[in-house]
Amino acid sequence: MMEKIAFRSRRWLAGTALSAMLMAAAPAFAVTPADTLVEGFAIDDIITMDPGEAFELSTAEVSANIYDLLVRSDLADTSKFKGDLAESWTVSDDRLTYTFKLKPDLKFASGNPVTAEDVAWSFERLVKLDKSPAFILGQFGLNGDNVAEKAKAAAPDTFVFTVDKPYAPSFVLNCLSSTVAAVVDKQLVLEHVKPVAPSADYKYDNDFGNDWLKTHTAGSGPFKLREWRANEAVVMDRNDSYWGEKAKLARVVYRHMKESAAQRLALEVGDIDVARNLEPNDLDAMAENGNIALASAPKGTVYYISLNQKNPNLAKPEVRQAFKYLIDYDAIGSTLIKGIGEVHQTFLPKGVLGELDEKPFSLDVAKAKGLLEKAGLKDGLSVTMDVRNSQPVTGIAESIQQTAGEAGIKIEIIPGDDKQTLTKYRARNHDIYIGQWGQDYFDPNSNAQTFASNPDNSDDGRNQTLAWRNAWDLPELTKETEAALLEKDSAKRSEMYRHLQKEVLANSPFALIYQQIEVAGVRSNVNGFKLGPSFDTNFVGNITKE
Repeated sequence: MMEKIAFRSRRWLAGTALSAMLMAAAPAFAVTPADTLVEGFAIDDIITMDPGEAFELSTAEVSANIYDLLVRSDLADTSKFKGDLAESWTVSDDRLTYTFKLKPDLKFASGNPVTAEDVAWSFERLVKLDKSPAFILGQFGLNGDNVAEKAKAAAPDTFVFTVDKPYAPSFVLNCLSSTVAAVVDKQLVLEHVKPVAPSADYKYDNDFGNDWLKTHTAGSGPFKLREWRANEAVVMDRNDSYWGEKAKLARVVYRHMKESAAQRLALEVGDIDVARNLEPNDLDAMAENGNIALASAPKGTVYYISLNQKNPNLAKPEVRQAFKYLIDYDAIGSTLIKGIGEVHQTFLPKGVLGELDEKPFSLDVAKAKGLLEKAGLKDGLSVTMDVRNSQPVTGIAESIQQTAGEAGIKIEIIPGDDKQTLTKYRARNHDIYIGQWGQDYFDPNSNAQTFASNPDNSDDGRNQTLAWRNAWDLPELTKETEAALLEKDSAKRSEMYRHLQKEVLANSPFALIYQQIEVAGVRSNVNGFKLGPSFDTNFVGNITKE
């Protein structure tokens, strides 16, 4: 078995400079190079590397190590901020204008200087591309017609950002600390712009480098992308032009591995340095291995099932409620997510302002049957469920399939890679979807906006929140979500989010299942590996190997 793992790792690295290094390793297994960190990680969710388009968790981690932002959350206290490219910033008395002074001598990986014009253009391209993450900046009143005026360079080292309402400054800065606000190298990207024909949906005559940035990067962070091969690997090289403290390692590799058992074996024999998707049984085994340490961190990531309200049966309130009583939360908590998650039924994760730690639902087949009968579905119904073909998601889907079947609901599980199921979900073509949602930034609005807001429920609606993806039209809760965003008083704002969560618990097409605890197995010769509270805070620049 060891030899099989070694052969597979060498085949995966063939065609790169790494292969020669690994071929020189012992014949029994491949030892990773001393200057390279290799992580086993399920990265089948990656669709694009363009920070103006990417909205997946794995890509967020890669982007965080390649691109810089104006500001980042202070991981010692996520209610505070620290400058990244910004040396300092001020907020006007009316809370509408934010002025950022850039640090001196900043450089992109290309060698081009980082200027306020790069920051302004990065905002402009994000808004004009209008891909999934654009709403994070669009919510400040930015659109293609005004972004050049609202986000502009006042001087080579001064960037000015004007918002449309007096939001809490912490909310604005939290949004700017998300990966969608990554600063790209304007000069480099413009060299790869493709012309496009304007249309009713896209009025610009170029793609702002989107096609090129799908498989390339143009950042100023401690690493740069060497290559991404879908469902195989992401390889990052150290950026020796980095303006800050240089990364300790020459290279970091994310090797696509979906099976926990394969990650565990590869970690034990030294074929990888870090295993990122270990399941409970393998975690227990790792705890007994003296050559491996476990790193963990609660994540602001929640797992849920959602019911598409375009399906007339799933749109019935009683059916929505019935599904929440057809999940065996206790069994899932004690087996499938043991050590890697905690049962959690509200949309705000623990540790966030306004969190509501209530768990009103438990498995109750009889109650679910009564609700189905009240909905006119005494004999049950048949639906499909789109599921990422990895654990623990597949196991949770199978558990729900079994318990729902006891109430007469027949669920056909449709497995697929994460990018396949996500694409279908984002097109609102599912019946039931089981997925995960990670906070885009450390503010309750990040989750409230997506679970409790849907300003335009039409198929071409611009704010494609999770409520939109499931065609849940909720005008009153949308207004409440907007009001909570502008509330100055922290205590009042917190109470508003608790109310929103109670409404979503009672009436929504979402059944929240658990909050993730990310756990990684790390070989003992790896130093400085640390998981952050979100995927875009998993930094690898300080890691060393003995």
